[in-house]
Amino acid sequence: MSLAHDLEALAVDIAQDAGELARTRRLEGVAIAATKSALADIVTLADREVEALIRARLAEARPEDGFLGEESGAERGSSEVTWVVDPIDGTVNYAYGSPQYAVSIAAVVGEPVAGRWEAISAAVYAPVSSELFRAARGGGAWLGEQRLTVNAEVSAAGGLLATGFGYDPATHAGDLARVARVMPMARDIRRGGAASLDFAYVASGRLDGYFERGLAPWDHAAGALLVTEAGGSFAFFPPPEGSDRPLTVASSPSIFERLVDAALDD
Repeated sequence: MSLAHDLEALAVDIAQDAGELARTRRLEGVAIAATKSALADIVTLADREVEALIRARLAEARPEDGFLGEESGAERGSSEVTWVVDPIDGTVNYAYGSPQYAVSIAAVVGEPVAGRWEAISAAVYAPVSSELFRAARGGGAWLGEQRLTVNAEVSAAGGLLATGFGYDPATHAGDLARVARVMPMARDIRRGGAASLDFAYVASGRLDGYFERGLAPWDHAAGALLVTEAGGSFAFFPPPEGSDRPLTVASSPSIFERLVDAALDD
């Protein structure tokens, strides 16, 4: 078995355990631990506990690897592998009791910086639905035992697209302007609130495309591999000068160039 498949198996095992911990803590009640970039950008105690579980399990299995997590930061390892982790993607959904949240774990090689690494393994686990999306580079993307493929063609009515919005109110006008530019090619727009699942839904054909400015590395590391292994297209555009909000776009190849053109700022 290849390194990518070995790491995929490890990511799957840990993501499922972490997801069950998150689900259990949600049933017990959610406590807000802090806010981050803005008042609406929250961290729950469960985020921290779930990430600690993931980090401990990875350190036990592969102590030489690096780690980049949403809640506990980055630590370089001595191997070529870095694990990029979002313990609860969709924390606001989670806090409100919405089922749209997931554990996202990716193994990447190369420089542990978004846009410079190569993702080789991924697992995205949605605890409420018990759906497990997984991928290993060169081995395809899967939902359980079903191999995933993006939609080859998009309806004449337009693509079913998804996006998200930043927590900083100062970014909302730009985000809404982006949606306005994309709308002429859209059948409809969805805003799910968990980027890893939006990518997984593109990979599985539940969406035709997804675009968002301002995602963090752990938001797209696993999902991007799911999309590309399912035959889709993904692009990461570094933030413009004076901004910290990169643009990510993922879609069926049939609409990718049009979606990029519309989503990029003027």
